[in-house]
Amino acid sequence: NHSIAYYAMAMLRRSQKRLTEARIEAERAVALDHNNSAALYELGLAHMYLGEPEAAIPYIEKAIRLSPQDPLVSAMRYGLGRCHLFLGHLDRAIELFERVRAEPPGHWKFHMWLAGALALNGDIDAARFALAEARRLKPEIDSQARWRANKPWITIPQYWALREKTLNLGLRRAGFRD
Repeated sequence: NHSIAYYAMAMLRRSQKRLTEARIEAERAVALDHNNSAALYELGLAHMYLGEPEAAIPYIEKAIRLSPQDPLVSAMRYGLGRCHLFLGHLDRAIELFERVRAEPPGHWKFHMWLAGALALNGDIDAARFALAEARRLKPEIDSQARWRANKPWITIPQYWALREKTLNLGLRRAGFRD
């Protein structure tokens, strides 16, 4: 199936920070198989990392609808939550982050993003609790600088600009160091 090959190329291009190419490869995968939930999710991620969270949402939502039992559904909801946070849809972002936090496998990033969203929404105590849980799960990530060093692809300029206005601002309010 060529759709799977284009999907694999999209993942590779995204990991190389070649986002426009990643989007094109994911579009090709989806054109060949409209029900390829992984390719739809990858297309959504490409849009998100290109600084286009609104364009990403329909693709990620469709991926979730097509594969609600997919082992990647938590990651898909996490991606959807990030898009909603970037767009200022705090209640929806919090709902999604709380849901993925409760689903196995629990991951420190889910708690971190929930902390940022809660702080932006004014719930500093809950944000600090979520931040403490993230740090318990991944103690070496104790600052934005360490997070950037651990996950260098998050510094893609369009994506980082969205983070600065939302997640990073919320994390600072919750007490997370730069």
